[in-house]
Amino acid sequence: MPKFHVFADDATLDYPVVRKIGLADLKDALAKGIDDFWAIPTSLVFLGLIYPVVGMCLAGYALPLLFPLMSGFALVGPFAAIGLYEISRRRELGLETSWAHAFEVRHSPSIPSLLALGLLLLVIFICWRETAEALYVWLFGRMETVSFTEFLNDIFTTSRGWTLIVLGNAIGCIFAVGVLSISVVSFPLLLDRDVGLAVAVLTSLKAVRENPVTMAIWGLIVAAVLAIGFLLLFVGLAVAVPILAHASWHLYRKVVEPAAPV
Repeated sequence: MPKFHVFADDATLDYPVVRKIGLADLKDALAKGIDDFWAIPTSLVFLGLIYPVVGMCLAGYALPLLFPLMSGFALVGPFAAIGLYEISRRRELGLETSWAHAFEVRHSPSIPSLLALGLLLLVIFICWRETAEALYVWLFGRMETVSFTEFLNDIFTTSRGWTLIVLGNAIGCIFAVGVLSISVVSFPLLLDRDVGLAVAVLTSLKAVRENPVTMAIWGLIVAAVLAIGFLLLFVGLAVAVPILAHASWHLYRKVVEPAAPV
């Protein structure tokens, strides 16, 4: 009978084996992610369009917080991509796959752990947003409605603007590294095996510790692909997000050894 838990008891912890990977593995994971995307385009467009819609809503929230909200959008991406991981998992097993199967995750015995980890990412996103707002207010004072041209002028032609760029990116990088470290394999692992939240997060941290350079490059790839999606007026996210989600599943397969047969 599957364990239905959020945290595993210390006596039952069963840590998966983590492998060392290289750039060739990242390339192969991306190639397989693209293959998954093209194999079921209808389902992926249906799911992927959620992201541009949410992104455009965020863009209308507050111009000074546009970049923090866009970059913070990636902080909750691993949780939002769970359905796409499920599609890749089913394709890998040769099972029937359609857009409806993305919602099969609700039957997973790890659903409490998945929700708890998703809530953690949401808290991190909120902390990032509050930090970004506090930094802006510290440098520019109270937020006021300004035109896009005025905003760009303040950011790129003043010392305060460049301070905001440098400090904002430095702080954002800390948040991004933290999220990458705890989530790069934890969500796929929980979907694949009922190991508990503690084991999933610790395995993800170990994967980053064992592959620091490779995982750093993976983080840069994710950031670059998402940036391109945002620059294409968010519509590019309908392609970028599904590909990255599927590729993340295949990256998990390369980093974590399969469970031993029982």
